[in-house]
Amino acid sequence: MTDPVNRALLPAGLRDILPLDAEHEAEVVGRVMGHFAAHGYERVKPPLIEFENTLLDGAGGATASQAFRVMDPLSQRMMGVRADMTPQVARIAVTRLAGEPRPLRLSYAGQVLRVKGTQLRPERQFGQAGIELIGSDSAAADAEVAVLAALALVTLGVTGVSIDLSLPTLVPALLSELDLSDQALRGSLDHKDAAAVAALGGVAAPLLSELLKAVGPADRALEILGRLDLPPAAAAERNRLASVVTLVQAMAPDLILTVDPVENRGFEYHTGVAFTLFGRNLAGELGRGGRYLAGGAEPATGATLFLDSVLAAVPPAKPAKRLFVPAGTPAAWSSAYRAQGWVTVAGLEPGADAEFEAKRLKCGHVLTAEGIKIVEQGA
Repeated sequence: MTDPVNRALLPAGLRDILPLDAEHEAEVVGRVMGHFAAHGYERVKPPLIEFENTLLDGAGGATASQAFRVMDPLSQRMMGVRADMTPQVARIAVTRLAGEPRPLRLSYAGQVLRVKGTQLRPERQFGQAGIELIGSDSAAADAEVAVLAALALVTLGVTGVSIDLSLPTLVPALLSELDLSDQALRGSLDHKDAAAVAALGGVAAPLLSELLKAVGPADRALEILGRLDLPPAAAAERNRLASVVTLVQAMAPDLILTVDPVENRGFEYHTGVAFTLFGRNLAGELGRGGRYLAGGAEPATGATLFLDSVLAAVPPAKPAKRLFVPAGTPAAWSSAYRAQGWVTVAGLEPGADAEFEAKRLKCGHVLTAEGIKIVEQGA
């Protein structure tokens, strides 16, 4: 027989979420999805697992190294467990909802599973909630998604929410137009290594160094970027970023807005403006998103909130008021108390010591013949 300690042991990166925490997560997800729904985003629910060739198609290919694979015993085809929900929602949009009017606004929430965690997020299973705006290539769509995701965090009580905008296609476009393809140079830009960029950039080193200087507050970054003599494709990327910044500032002037024009890591399948969401005094990212091609062809932009990080940043929920109701109490009485906001816990054994049972079952109050009585929860 397996002993209780070994039965509770789970694989690395997986954990049980216990009472209070599970309730808190459900409540937070409900509030986030309500926020998205109020802005016209309709919820979809893709399956946890699907055929590998569709799961990892298009944008899903970026998650291939993180996807668990299993053999479907019915079809004898390989299946994959989702590591990210965005590609699934994109698939739904371009197949099942292909005939719906554009722009199409969809939302989702669910669990994902990854082969391995990261240093900042060791969990391999965690919740995601997000939105996808499909069928529009406008800067207004980029701004809407970024602002709605950020304001979802604000409504949850996260303080100092910031949007860090990036252009993962800017540096590749610039290096291509300058006929530079040095991977070491690309890595130096990713790591913000100014000395290495100066050494490896050749004739383009001054321009690339200016890009590094543009990392920071949005207004200052756009001022620096605006002075640069960029080739046409790179200039178009810069101008798009400026449009998004202007729109975001108009929609949500209280949000902190920064720009990182050379950031690329984590945005491998994005085709335009992307962003990361942070909160004040929080080490990790709370979410990220950006522009991509749904189904490999249709313009789209989306945002995903990482619920494990969000929950750690949200003020803890207040425990519900629990009322122990002795066995035999009329059901209408319990119903009336629940209508007043109480959580009722019914006794099952007639004649039991109600106050003792209330304390044992972690109820702060007990219903007596005289009314509701507070129960001391001491040792």
